[in-house]
Amino acid sequence: MTLISADNDFGLMAVLFIIAGGAFLAEKTRIGSHLTGAVIAILAAIAAANLRVIPHSAPAFDFVFGYFVPVLIPLFLFKANLRRMLFETTRMTMAFLVASAGTIIGVIVAVSLLDLSSLAPNADIDPGLREAGIAGLFTATYIGGSVNYAALGEITNLRSDASFFSAATATDNLFSAVFLSILALLPGWNWLARRFPPHQESGDASDHHKVQPITATSLTLAMAAAIGFVAIGDAITAAIGIASLRYAIITTLVVIVATALPHWMERLHGGFELGVGLAFVFFAAIAAGADLIAMIQIAPLLVVLVVILLSIHLAVLLLAGRFLGLTIPELVTASNAAVLGATTAPALAAARGWNDLVTPGVLVGVLGYALGTFVGTAIYTLWGL
Repeated sequence: MTLISADNDFGLMAVLFIIAGGAFLAEKTRIGSHLTGAVIAILAAIAAANLRVIPHSAPAFDFVFGYFVPVLIPLFLFKANLRRMLFETTRMTMAFLVASAGTIIGVIVAVSLLDLSSLAPNADIDPGLREAGIAGLFTATYIGGSVNYAALGEITNLRSDASFFSAATATDNLFSAVFLSILALLPGWNWLARRFPPHQESGDASDHHKVQPITATSLTLAMAAAIGFVAIGDAITAAIGIASLRYAIITTLVVIVATALPHWMERLHGGFELGVGLAFVFFAAIAAGADLIAMIQIAPLLVVLVVILLSIHLAVLLLAGRFLGLTIPELVTASNAAVLGATTAPALAAARGWNDLVTPGVLVGVLGYALGTFVGTAIYTLWGL
C-alpha cells in the first residue's frame, strides 16, 4: 500500500510534476546548483517510492514512458541541422564506442569474479547457462538500454523466472538512476575537469539556442509537430514490422526535416524548453521504479555485480577518453546513451546546457539500440560455450 495508489493517475502525475518543478527550483540554490536538477529529481523520486508515498509501477508511469518519451526526441531535435553536426557526431561516436568497451570489460570482470550460478533457479534454462544469460542481459542493457534488456530477457529465457527478473529489473532501474546522478555530477568536479580538454560548444549550436519569444502559438505548433513526427514514425515502424527501430526512425525523420527546412523548424520556439521540463518528469518516473527492498531480498549479488560493472565502465570511460582527447561532456553524454539509452542522453545534455550534444546524444543512443542486442547475444553465446 502507498499513500497515493497506483490507480490514482492524476495524483501520481501531480507528484511527478511537483518533483520536476521542485528540482528546477532547488537547482537555483547553492547546494542544488552543484547537484543539478536532474539528480535532485531522481533522488526525490527514489525516496518517494521507497517511503511508500508513490508506487514503483503504475499506469501513470507507463503513460510517461509510452507518450512523453517518444515526444521528447522531436522536441530536442527541431534545430538539429545535420550540416552542423558532423564533427560533434564523429567525436560522440568515438566516445560511445569507448563507453561500450567499458561495459563489455566490466561485464567480463564482474561475472568472472562472482559465482552467479545460483541465481535465477526457476528460469527455463540450463543451469550452466545462467551466468552466460546474466552476462548477456547486463551487456545489452548497458550498451543499449531497456529495449535491449527486454530482448535479452527473452533470448536467454531469464524472463521465465519472474522473481529473479523483477529483482534484476529493480537493480537495473536503481543503479541506472544512481549512475545518471553520478554522471550529472562529474562535470562539476573541478579536479577531474582540469584533466580533460574544455568543451567548446560550436558557434552554430549556440546561435541556434538563443532565447526566442515563446508564445501559445509556438508551443502549440511545437507539440503538434512533435506528435506528428511520432505518429508518422510509428506508422513507418508498423509498416516494416521492426519495433526496435522506432526511435531510429523518429530521429531520422526529424533530422531530415530539420536539415532540409531549418528556417521553418526554427519557428517552433519553446519546444526545446518544454522538452527539458518533460525530461525531468521522465527522470522521476524512471527513478520511481527502483524497489530497494525487492532488490536486496531476492538477489543482493546483483548489486555487487552492477557496482563492479559500472565502476569499471566509468574507469575505462575516463582513462580512454582522456587518452583520446575527449571532453567530459562528450564522455558523460556517451556513457549516458550507453547505460540509459537515447532518451536520457539528450535530456541530460539539454539540462546541463550542452546544446550541441543533444542531437549526437540521441544518435549514439540509437546506435546503442542497434548494437545492444547483438553484443549481448554474442556475450551470452560465447560465455556459454
